[in-house]
Amino acid sequence: MSDREEERPPAPEPLPAPVVDNHCHLDLGRGGPEVSPPADPAAAIAAAAEVGVPRIVQIGCDLRGARWAVEAAATHDALVAGVALHPNEAPRLVEQGTSLDDALAEIEALAGAHDKVRAVGETGLDHFRTGEEGRAVQVESFRRHIDLAKRLDKTLVIHDRDAHDDVLRVLDEEGVPDRWVMHCFSGDAAFARACLDRGAYLSFAGTVTFKNAASLRDALVVAPRDRVLVETDAPYLTPHPHRGRTNASYLVPVTVRAMAEVRGDDLEELCRAIDASTEEAFGGSW
Repeated sequence: MSDREEERPPAPEPLPAPVVDNHCHLDLGRGGPEVSPPADPAAAIAAAAEVGVPRIVQIGCDLRGARWAVEAAATHDALVAGVALHPNEAPRLVEQGTSLDDALAEIEALAGAHDKVRAVGETGLDHFRTGEEGRAVQVESFRRHIDLAKRLDKTLVIHDRDAHDDVLRVLDEEGVPDRWVMHCFSGDAAFARACLDRGAYLSFAGTVTFKNAASLRDALVVAPRDRVLVETDAPYLTPHPHRGRTNASYLVPVTVRAMAEVRGDDLEELCRAIDASTEEAFGGSW
């Protein structure tokens, strides 16, 4: 890890009204899932609360992370959890000889383990890191997560990387659940409309602040205010001007201020709308 990555960006000015970071990985370091999770996420939660981000959705992307997410949500009032096999995790497990059925059975058990487990996700498709040889397993895993979200009345959180058309195809074939979120929305305005037509909430991360993300900002503009969410995907996707450093929930205000500017929204009104929409998207307050 470089000195720049280790350097903690300064805390931004607090938001005028609270918002939720609806997608965070408190258990991960910049080194990825093999980094040991922190003993206690309380410091990260407190730092976020100080700048107007008092609640976080903790996402577990593999069996270890899903177990950790459930335990953390049960322990900390500020957290709720999402559990799933990440699109790149499903083919990795199969390659290692682990039964997809067994892994998904544990995800289902974890999803029903506590009322603070609000989401099934992140699931979906990733054509960037998984090649053709693993895509059939990804699709099968995605279909089964969709079914699980519908059966358990959980919010479906979708990871989509370079797979827009296939994500929509699978959703159309399976039918969308009542609540679903496009995590780290990465499409243009046309794809945003296609998702919105199917009832999606669009979640924007620090990528919306990147200089090369004009099409993403176009998507943000066309999204109705009551369908817009914000996230960090921490420790990744740190917003400009801190890009390259480690992300955390306390940096959400940087992204929200950029979003308000792009949309021409009053900052406080946008914060209140994001907070209300996040509650609706994840099944109520906590």
